[in-house]
Formats: sequence, C-alpha cells, structure tokens
Amino acid sequence: MAQKNNPWETDLPPETPDVSGEAVHKRFNADPIRIAKMSNIKNDFKLPIKLIIGVLALLWLASGFYQVQPSEQGVVLRFGKYIDTTDAGLHYHLPNPIEAVIKVNVTQERSINLGVVENNNMQSRYYNNNQASTALNSFTDSHMLTGDENIVDINLTVVWKIKDAKDYLFNIRSPDITVKVAAQSVLREIVGQSQMQSIITGDRGKVEDETKAELQKLLDDFGSGITIVRVKLQKADPPKQVVDAFNEVQRAKADMERFKNEAEAYRNEVLPKAKGEAVKRLQDAEAYKEAVVNKAKGDANRFLSVYDAYKQGKKVTAERLYLETMEDVLSKSNTTIIDPSSKGSNVLPVLPISK
Repeated sequence: MAQKNNPWETDLPPETPDVSGEAVHKRFNADPIRIAKMSNIKNDFKLPIKLIIGVLALLWLASGFYQVQPSEQGVVLRFGKYIDTTDAGLHYHLPNPIEAVIKVNVTQERSINLGVVENNNMQSRYYNNNQASTALNSFTDSHMLTGDENIVDINLTVVWKIKDAKDYLFNIRSPDITVKVAAQSVLREIVGQSQMQSIITGDRGKVEDETKAELQKLLDDFGSGITIVRVKLQKADPPKQVVDAFNEVQRAKADMERFKNEAEAYRNEVLPKAKGEAVKRLQDAEAYKEAVVNKAKGDANRFLSVYDAYKQGKKVTAERLYLETMEDVLSKSNTTIIDPSSKGSNVLPVLPISK
C-alpha cells in the first residue's frame, strides 16, 4: 500500500476547473483589484479623447478657410449646388462635406486650332496604315466652300479665356469642344458669304474681326462665360488638289489686270488728246464764226453808210465809188506805160509798173 506524503490528498479524483466563458467572465468581474485598475484607466483616457475630438473639430472648422489668387475666381458649392462666386482674397465656407470651393483661373489664355489638328491626324493615319496617297489628300474639316463656289483650305487659331467662372462651370459641359464647334460654324458662315480671292489675297483682318464678333455673340447666347481674346487666320490657301488650276486662274486674272491697265493707260493717253483736239476745233470754229459774222456785219454797216452818203450826194458818191473800184481793179492787174515821144530814141518806150 502506497504511503501518503500529502495530508491533503484524498482518494477522491481532483476537481476539474470550470473554464467556460461565463465562469471566466464572472471570476474576471469579481476581482476587486482589476475593477479598480480598469476604473483608473477609463478616467485617464477620458481627457485625451475629448482633447483629440476638440482638436479635430477645430481643424475641421478651420479647413473652411481658403485663399483665392488675383488670377482666380472661387465658386462656392453647398452639397453640389451653386451658392456664390468669390474674388481674390481670404474667404471662408462651411467645411466639407457641406460646402466646397472650385477655383478657376480667369486670366489664363487658352487656344484652339481649326484645320491643323485634322491635317496632323490624317497624316498620322496615313503613315500608320500605309494607305494610298489619296487618303492624305482627302478633304478635311479645314476645307470650306466660299460664296463663289470655290473651296479654300483655312487654318484658324482662336484664343479665349474665362470671364465668368459660374457660367463656365455649369452652362457648358465641354468648353474646348464648344468653342471649337462654334468657331467652325461661324467661320463657315463668313467664308460662305465671301469671295475666294478676298479671303486668300484680300483683307484677312476683316475675316478675323467678323469671326471674332460673331463667335463672341454666339458664345454669349450660350451663356458660356467665355470671352474671345483674338482670332488669327494662320493659312488660307486653295486645296492641294486644285492648286495648279488655281494658279493658272490667278495668272489669267493677272494677265487680265495687266491688259486692263495697259488699255486704261492707252485710253488715258489718247482720250485727253482727242478731247484737246475737239476743243481746239470747236474754238477754231467759234473764232471763224465770229470773224465771218463780224466781217459780214462790217460789210453791211459799210454798205449802209455808203448808201446813206449816196442818198445825200449821189454824184460825189458815184464818182468816189468809181475811183475806188478802179483803184481796186488796177491794183490787181499788170500796168504798162508806153511813152509815144520816145520813138527813135534809145529810151525803152515800155515801163512795167508792176515790177
């Protein structure tokens, strides 16, 4: 029989401890030392948590301050709805997610090009796909029909900027596309009302000014909040497909202008001479008329004066008229005097008075 060394030992089997969750929880909560320690820990954590919450609340409220630069406009949104537009300076709005601010640069100049991008894209497709050269020369959006039914290839640059951030953000969805489509529409309308010659070699500034004015009016009707700064016509040429024929037409027009100028010069040279000759002949005729009329008047007056003298002294007047008549007749005839006393002498009996 075995000896018992432990007086507390019994022959009964040892008691198995209860390790269920409920028993452990009861023993854990029944420990007074642990309860005191947990109470102190809770009291120690209350103050830092409140402080952290307060700091976070202050940071959240402080996040509502925002700075708008001189080149910007701030658009304030409350739950996504427009509230206000703010200018440059320091401002405040309710923090996110209640309110938010979208800053828009209203001084930056943006630009779009009409005709250049289409040509570049076409060249890219041509080289990538290794297609026929006719694909490269096909017509693009840069080709427009003029008022005289010709086609012109135009490259245009439109420079624009934002004047109203609210309208810019909420009235149009794609500003770049809107400006581009509107510019194409306006340019096609203006080109369709113009002659090809005036667009290519004429006053391009007129086309640019008209395009800018009409485009600005159209964008204002859209409420786009965009202002057009300038419009520049980069290129205005006939298409490559007809450039040779166009050059022939231009040379023919140049020859026509040259011939016209030569004709004008000849006319300017001949016409003044003809007018001068006509005036000279008219003046000669007037002078001849005056001379004839005056001579006729003088003869008539002379006849009347002779007639009056004849009536007063018929014999004297008749003798005077006879002498005047004989003087006139003899002055027009050869007169020879023969001296009959010179017969038989050496003196020539004939004296030619007329010589």
